[in-house]
Amino acid sequence: MITPVLDLKNGLAVAGKSGKRETYKPLKTVFTNSSDPLKIAEALKTAGYSELYIADLDSIEGTGSNHEIVKKINKTIPVMLDAGITKHQDIEAVVDSAEKIIVATETLESMEEIGQIFSLNSKNSLVLSVDLVGGEVLSKNMKLNFEDVMGIIEKHNPAEVIILDVSRVGTNSGFDEAVVDRFKHTDTQLIVGGGVTKTTIKELGKLGVNKFLVGTAIHNGDL
Repeated sequence: MITPVLDLKNGLAVAGKSGKRETYKPLKTVFTNSSDPLKIAEALKTAGYSELYIADLDSIEGTGSNHEIVKKINKTIPVMLDAGITKHQDIEAVVDSAEKIIVATETLESMEEIGQIFSLNSKNSLVLSVDLVGGEVLSKNMKLNFEDVMGIIEKHNPAEVIILDVSRVGTNSGFDEAVVDRFKHTDTQLIVGGGVTKTTIKELGKLGVNKFLVGTAIHNGDL
């Protein structure tokens, strides 16, 4: 399954490379001549996609939010939303905006908050995102390594886990199979994102991965 990616900033769909969000520019996509996320979402649904991954960059950076836009999109096509969740109270502000809420290592505040989030919410409404940069776990508020991440997965048993290599976003550079291999013994649905291409999908399919987040390769018409 391929889930298209939309990054939102100041009400527009934007695109860039390697997580350098300050350089992101309005998205150009083969699906419409507009950077209006609502129009893009409608076009993606028409094209046959059944789910959308949205990163609300304003929420993640703490500079605002695009929640109302996301809520409208979610009525058109189910949304998996990264809104920069740091603690369990943040879920309340976005729970009605999307089908699933992403809890990402980049922004999570503490192990205690991870526990609170998974104990207070249905695990089918949550997606754990393991964010990576340069092969290391990305976290602004904690020191996390792969062993810590495996402990989180084992303890809370999330229904879905995203492995997102932020440093490969927008690069079409493929994905490190060795990273995916670290997760092969987990009893959860793995979703791979960051640099995903046709070749990536074929190669990681051999490792049992069947769900991918794809941005650049979809929007430029390569996939």
